[in-house]
Amino acid sequence: MPKQDAPQLLARVAGAELDLADTLRWIVDWLRPDDARNVAPVIARIEALVLALDEQPDLRDRLRQRLEHGLEDARHLTLYTGIGLFSRKGFFREAAELLYERINPRPMDREDLKDILYHVFHDPRDAIWVAHLPDDAWSRLLQALGCLSDEHPGVLHRARAEALYALEMLSIWIAAEELEPELLRLDPTIAERNSAFVAQEREISAYVRDYRRALEEPEHTRMDDRHARVLLEQCSEQIERLRRRAITHGSSLSLTHLLERLNQTLARIHKLLDLLEPESGESPRGAAVGVFRELVTASARSHGVRALWQDNIKLVSRSITQHVSDTGEHYITQSRSEYLQMLRSGAGAGLIIAVMALIKIQIEGLGLSEGWNTLWVSLNYGLGFVLIHILHFTVATKQPAMTAARLAAAIEESERGTADPRKMADLLMRVGRSQFAAVLGNVGVALPTAILIGLATTSLFGASVLSGGEVDYLLDGLRPIMGLALMFAAIAGVWLFVSGLIAGFFDNRCAYLDLPGRLREHPLLRRILPTAARHRLADWIGYNYGALMGNFLFGVLLGVTGYVGYLLNLPLDIQHVAFASANLGYVTASEAPGLAGFGLFLAFVLMIGAVNLWVSFGLALYVALRARGVRIGAFGRVLRAYGRHLRERPREFLFPPRPATENGPDDTDSDPHDRH
Repeated sequence: MPKQDAPQLLARVAGAELDLADTLRWIVDWLRPDDARNVAPVIARIEALVLALDEQPDLRDRLRQRLEHGLEDARHLTLYTGIGLFSRKGFFREAAELLYERINPRPMDREDLKDILYHVFHDPRDAIWVAHLPDDAWSRLLQALGCLSDEHPGVLHRARAEALYALEMLSIWIAAEELEPELLRLDPTIAERNSAFVAQEREISAYVRDYRRALEEPEHTRMDDRHARVLLEQCSEQIERLRRRAITHGSSLSLTHLLERLNQTLARIHKLLDLLEPESGESPRGAAVGVFRELVTASARSHGVRALWQDNIKLVSRSITQHVSDTGEHYITQSRSEYLQMLRSGAGAGLIIAVMALIKIQIEGLGLSEGWNTLWVSLNYGLGFVLIHILHFTVATKQPAMTAARLAAAIEESERGTADPRKMADLLMRVGRSQFAAVLGNVGVALPTAILIGLATTSLFGASVLSGGEVDYLLDGLRPIMGLALMFAAIAGVWLFVSGLIAGFFDNRCAYLDLPGRLREHPLLRRILPTAARHRLADWIGYNYGALMGNFLFGVLLGVTGYVGYLLNLPLDIQHVAFASANLGYVTASEAPGLAGFGLFLAFVLMIGAVNLWVSFGLALYVALRARGVRIGAFGRVLRAYGRHLRERPREFLFPPRPATENGPDDTDSDPHDRH
């Protein structure tokens, strides 16, 4: 049904007995576009509404009086303290309350602006068009309705008084957070000195008292808010210091939630100060429109659990990926010596993987039940990956989950939170080169080692490692389409991504619990180990805890995938490039497929590796970017910069630059944080 025109809307609104909430709801329902991303119809309707109000001054005055009466009696506090700020209840309790509100909503408080805003902007899509509507359009609408007019001193006085009260309450909240055990754990000294959190509360309180006096005594020259803003900046700096300490001392979801809530509260105080005393160059009306847009957007998002879920998932991801980013630094090579070290590290892992693949073949040849077979295969994978880590070798496909978080950190460190195409291309080139070195080491050693083991077995025992049926089974498993190898490689890529999160979680948990400190003073260890050995053990576990757990559980995930498929009667399995190359080696030693067949299946192995790498890298990069609230930006420009880099220096796609190039001017374009 077509919308009525502006004069008809005004006639209906003026003729009905409506309060503030319903009057605004009728107007917003009329403004709401069919496509939330297209605000052109909204702008046209606002212009039509402004013109209709100008043509009917009597109706405009009646409408303004109704709105003025409602705004003079409305309470503002929860509007500023309850919308757009993380709750202190926690995710599960807040989600349960939101769901209960959907089922059995509480009665609306028609004198509370928070409830009124929730009632007026009731469509979850309102957050989209409200955010896209230009400030001048909002300003014209609010001005036409009298909400920004100086002709209503009662409304203005009420708004200032409520903003001052909310300002004081928010500053008290920040000061009280100083006593949170999580913050004291990170920095015990904040309770022993006059911290910025307490200082800002004292300054804000003095500012509010002086502002109120100025409202009552117009001749009084009130203090400005410059000192308060300086103290708020010091609070922000303190929060950033706490974030950095959380990386080494361990974080938790509650701590990440608390620090984010503090940042949100500081931002809200800045907005209220802008309302009360705009900074140079900004008008009070402009500040009011900005706050109005922010509150409406946050209120519209709060209509469902989805926004709450997204916000908390972002917090969880950031809490975990902080440690993964730090680890990813070591997986990006730059110099020739680092490249050769990565190649040697991958080669060592390839040697062990060839043996692991042989053990797996022997386990599956024992004819065990599905459960016992899964247990031993999982232990083979898990303990093998742990051994690889202990010997400082590298499994190639373990890199993406680490390097993706480092890429996100590099983007976050840029000026605008988006990727500089040239720097991003350079970093991607180094990441790809490092991946190639590790893959080459894994496959280049696992494949010939498996062939040699297979030939030696045949020579010594007179029997090949694989039977005819096992050869067919392994070759079918390498076929990308008919054997579902690419799908199984994608599953392995997902587990690679998950293992990176697991490593980050346990690294963070280790720091949070101060596990090395606990082990140094553990009563049992003090009785059985000398001090030096105990300290070395504690330091080693503290440094390797996350990697050990991530590697072992990665092996378990690989091992149980087939069992889950067995239980669900689904074709589920995994394919990993290093194990696929070892399997091809054992097949070649047992039943030579010919040069053409060998080349074809080697290409299949490399395809499996590509899927392993890109699935794990894509997932890890997506989570790391979302966790940090940054974006790649125009991805096409990054690809063009990458292609230009590839055309100018194609050799660097696979091999490190020569020493002269490393020290050349181009090197200055790379992110200094990526250097070892």
